[in-house]
Amino acid sequence: MEVLIDNRDGNIYEVPVTSLSWKTEKCGKASELIVTMLNPNPLKDKVVSGAIVRVTDDIHKIFYGYSFKAGFGKSSEFKVTAYDQLRYFMYDDQFVIPSILAEAAIARICSKVGRNLDTVASTGFKAPALIEEGKKALDVIMKYIDSTIVATNQSYVFMDDFGSLGLHNIKDLVIDPTDFYIGEESLLYDYDYTVSIEDSYNLIKLAVDDKKAGKRRVFIAQDSDNITKWGQLQFYKKVDENMTTAQVESLLDALLAVHNKEKKELSLKCLGDWRVRAGKMVFIFIEKIGLKQLFLVEACTHDWSAKVHTMSLELKVVS
Repeated sequence: MEVLIDNRDGNIYEVPVTSLSWKTEKCGKASELIVTMLNPNPLKDKVVSGAIVRVTDDIHKIFYGYSFKAGFGKSSEFKVTAYDQLRYFMYDDQFVIPSILAEAAIARICSKVGRNLDTVASTGFKAPALIEEGKKALDVIMKYIDSTIVATNQSYVFMDDFGSLGLHNIKDLVIDPTDFYIGEESLLYDYDYTVSIEDSYNLIKLAVDDKKAGKRRVFIAQDSDNITKWGQLQFYKKVDENMTTAQVESLLDALLAVHNKEKKELSLKCLGDWRVRAGKMVFIFIEKIGLKQLFLVEACTHDWSAKVHTMSLELKVVS
């Protein structure tokens, strides 16, 4: 394991690491690295605020980010907390964006933050005009992604991959199952699997106010079979009055397609592999409970020391 510190003063130095924890989440958060290192001379070998922190091993590029916190106690151990560049999207501002493709809107937000969107997936979704006041840049990006998922029934993720920002279709982030999987005979040592309808809906109701006519129009889409099986689980939302009937009906169908299903979630504890992070798709094979499919990694925490490397995963099925 190699951890390099660049204080942006012309010198780059390697630090001896005793342990590290690296956490990624798919939605709305920068990845976080906490490094514990031996530093008997903290005044000499400083880690300044904003220092570049780079983590690699012989094979993998693991983390590239920036120091936001550093501290030490009486012992020689020194702890640094760093975040990837999504941390710089966590500020409030005003966003006024016309009706353009979702990927173009996200690229525009990146430019406003002073960052480049290096990889851009084509969504084909023209998002409506947007005005947001006092919102975090990353939250606005996630709003675009959520709208795109509903409109296209395709899943996308915005992530920083070792210093490179990208908007990806998750289909392009599948770890090859012929090369890597997690299961009873591969890395896994504990799991918790749930099937839930707690956040599911089988009846979608959208309301549109017609101010000229002085009335409200209500549009409904439902799955009668699932209502019979689960009981009625209703989703209600008031939508923009400027939406056409065709647009409202299209949104109805999209919302029903996204929410009218059981949610399958899986928590794993296993030996670590640096290829796995939030936003990636991994193949899971647990014969005991009949799982043999791809899961999306919602959250992933790697814990590494010289003796052991483990990871904890939160996953869900995306169909």
